[in-house]
Amino acid sequence: MAEPIEKVSIVISHGSLEGVYPGLIMANGARMEGIEATVFFTFFGLDAIIDKRMDNLGVATVGNPAMRMPGGIKMPTWLGAIPGMSRFATYMMKKEMEKLDIPPVREFIEMIHDAGGEIYACKATVDMFHLSENDFCSSLDEIITVGEFYEKSAGAKIIFT
Repeated sequence: MAEPIEKVSIVISHGSLEGVYPGLIMANGARMEGIEATVFFTFFGLDAIIDKRMDNLGVATVGNPAMRMPGGIKMPTWLGAIPGMSRFATYMMKKEMEKLDIPPVREFIEMIHDAGGEIYACKATVDMFHLSENDFCSSLDEIITVGEFYEKSAGAKIIFT
């Protein structure tokens, strides 16, 4: 029998809805199961915790060969380049998530944080994008280096989404 997972560290590096939600769902699920959860946002994933951007994440339609249209019809990748397609896909995805009572990004991050999940931003990326702690939502615990992330992740299963 496998040992139970006690701790997960999740890395979120994409800033689109489909890039952010898998990590948030996994972190929330971990906390609901009593598993320690650390979420480390890096590169464009930082948009999910930047206060002025987190409420406006969209769906990436260009270069997404798995993109489906309403009804499950596969969408040709070239169709994603048409102006307005990303906005339409974002609207549709948010509408479907509302039906399933999946919270918006800001609320989801607050839920994870309030449940004891730790929220971190990558220092190298923060510096590279010329950001400061004031740019982030109140759920951010700290801006840390990759080395500090590994220290905090000792004994954890690291998941890269």
